[in-house]
Amino acid sequence: MTHTFRTPGCAALLCALSFNALADHAVTLPEVQITDVEDKQDGVLLDTPSQTGSRLGLTPRETPASISIVNHRQLEQRGAKNTQDALAGVPGMTAASPPGSAGSVAYRGFSGAQITQLFNGISVQYDSIAARPVDSWIYDRVEAIGGPSSFLFGAGAVGGSINYITKLASRDEEFNEGRLSYGSYDTSETAFGFNHALNDGDGVRNYARLDFSHTRSNGYADREQRDAWTVAFSLLTDINDQLSHTLAVEYQNEVVDSPYWGTPVLNPLGGEMKVDESRRFENYNVEDGRYEQRVRWLRSITEYRFDDATSLRNTLYHYNTERNFRNLETYAYSADNSHVNRSGALLQRHDQELNGNRLELLHEGQLFGRRSQWSSGLDYSHNVQMTYPRSINKVFDSVDPANFAPGHFYDLNGMVPGYDKNRQNTVNTWAAFVENRLQLSDRLSLLSGLRHDSIDLDVHNYRTVDANNPLDFKRSYEPTTGRIGLVYALTPAANVYVQYSTAADPPAGILSTASFATVRNFDLSTGKQIEVGSKFDFLDGLGSATIAAYQIERKNLATADPGNPGVTQPVGKQSSRGVEVAASLRVTPQLLAEGNVAYVDAQYDEFNENVGGRSVSRKGNTPTNIPERVANLWLTYDIDPSWQIGADSRYVSSVYADAANTRYAPSYTVFGAFVGYKVDDDTRITARVRNLTDEVYARWTSSSMLYLGAPRTLELAVQTRF
Repeated sequence: MTHTFRTPGCAALLCALSFNALADHAVTLPEVQITDVEDKQDGVLLDTPSQTGSRLGLTPRETPASISIVNHRQLEQRGAKNTQDALAGVPGMTAASPPGSAGSVAYRGFSGAQITQLFNGISVQYDSIAARPVDSWIYDRVEAIGGPSSFLFGAGAVGGSINYITKLASRDEEFNEGRLSYGSYDTSETAFGFNHALNDGDGVRNYARLDFSHTRSNGYADREQRDAWTVAFSLLTDINDQLSHTLAVEYQNEVVDSPYWGTPVLNPLGGEMKVDESRRFENYNVEDGRYEQRVRWLRSITEYRFDDATSLRNTLYHYNTERNFRNLETYAYSADNSHVNRSGALLQRHDQELNGNRLELLHEGQLFGRRSQWSSGLDYSHNVQMTYPRSINKVFDSVDPANFAPGHFYDLNGMVPGYDKNRQNTVNTWAAFVENRLQLSDRLSLLSGLRHDSIDLDVHNYRTVDANNPLDFKRSYEPTTGRIGLVYALTPAANVYVQYSTAADPPAGILSTASFATVRNFDLSTGKQIEVGSKFDFLDGLGSATIAAYQIERKNLATADPGNPGVTQPVGKQSSRGVEVAASLRVTPQLLAEGNVAYVDAQYDEFNENVGGRSVSRKGNTPTNIPERVANLWLTYDIDPSWQIGADSRYVSSVYADAANTRYAPSYTVFGAFVGYKVDDDTRITARVRNLTDEVYARWTSSSMLYLGAPRTLELAVQTRF
């Protein structure tokens, strides 16, 4: 059993206080904080309720944690084409979508499975693969919380959590809207949506929303083509004044022909990693390479309000997906850089189904004469994933990059059609959680939370049985994680906070695809964070800012045994510490400046790597794909009521490509610009250029390849609402 939150008597105290609080009814809540700041739609959003930082519906200003919100207006203003583009709004976060790990995110010194990526608050427990960038049209906003947050969403989330939140039917307004765009590489988008009341008068009321988008592109890499459909439909039914129900359905279908996996790095390998820029986007995949993903979401959300103080919410959900890979994935130059050796053929299929239910009780009352807010509940999920990998790691050929035939997948020596079962992983999770916000004084509030998970992993092997790959094995885990934090209001518009939070996650890999070799008899790794910060408005509300300093430590990650390098043991340790700043300022009535900057010092404190049968210490080294500095800036200027111009820039410092820190991808800065014309109050035309200077840069790196970002591209879009 793993216990990572050790406040003596905390669980018993919280449960006792919860029953006392639930006994209160019809109380008058005191005003805690008065502010003149409006609910802004741009800049740093401090007063917009967040679904990610807490279950209590608190705003970032009220939460003792780093909470970032990028709403749909900012997504459109910044030209975010997909969910990963939106993540630039989170200080210090980087993301990329190489096909084999298309949900790659780095945050606060951690990456991969240590960052939880949620869909409407639900984790599919396979984030770095399942969280592919999705076209942004169906999303209302993207939110993120920095640092350990398992106490909110379950195992994982040592570095932080990201939440992609879909648009839902609303009672607030009726509209129809659409967008058409066309740009470089024949990239096009057709999107529309509407929100309408289906009936009026007394009795049951229904509201429907539909959002649809279709995008196509030839891709900036040679021969790559992408076609994607996304649909989100929701029906909100107000049965009476107390009871409502929302049915939400989403469907995503993405097909990529001959996916670009990356560009090989020139020899000699060591120091700065360089590519042949004349072959910048040569695609060494086979002609019929393929990636496909079909995703189906169904949510049934029932809300019942007992009175103004107490409500119940139940979310029943279903997720089903099929992913298919058929690619030649790895490329490396010959010693004299005259040819490219192609290897790593993989035929893969994932069948995954997730079913679950979350029950939440929310209550507002008084405790010791002070305002108290509670959230408590139960969470259950049943996750089953079957994998069908067939891989051959040998070198298949050596091609002249100036003149080669890409060939076909099933012509590769040893590769034949058909899928063979590998493993079926079943992960059952039961969890109980409780969270409280207590207003200790007019200025000081205490936020606390606990979650206890009971996780059962059951793996069945369909391949050859041996000592390292048994026919069946089971593991059980019982982590308890939590957060406790204080917020002190210096003024109605400025506060300071401090918090301590914990997390738990597998020592290596992901439970939904774990093998016996990755879990063995290990318990979960544990993580903890101390964070201090401030959130404030300045210049009479013209500007808003947040600043946070943190230290995170993760213990018991898998590392090579110094005495037996072929065996791993859960004794590794990794840490990070950093500072993040985000700010926005209405410089003049016409000029808005927004930006963020982050610094992180991440390192292995205790980690050994198996190198050719030897255990080599990497203590003090920086983990791969973790930049030390990241900065973003957006400027928008209203020339007059009809014309608007803007510019943006993004800087990412160099990252290491190996645990030995002998190879690195260089730092980069990219710029963008746009001009917008408002035809009328409802219609806008925007011309946008991305990567203005045509910078050659790597969004992600492996030991011998760079996954390059897009070159300079142009786009023209028309968006209207009626």
